[in-house]
Amino acid sequence: MDSLLVVIFGFIAVIGALTTAFNREPYIKLISMSMMIGGIFPFIVDRGFLDVAAATAVIAPISTIFILLICRKGEP
Repeated sequence: MDSLLVVIFGFIAVIGALTTAFNREPYIKLISMSMMIGGIFPFIVDRGFLDVAAATAVIAPISTIFILLICRKGEP
């Protein structure tokens, strides 16, 4: 992988992780977790773990839907 892409994807993953760690709102936390997964995903594919990449591509959106449902139930 090109070194510029490594830096960009690494930056996206780190920013997503920091935003997830320091933010209190559940919806913003969910968006930043998705951003972190999006930054990590190219590294998984680059290493050749295509089965893990396929599982991540299926599990991440499904878990996002369940987390949104849980967050929605908590509101009045």
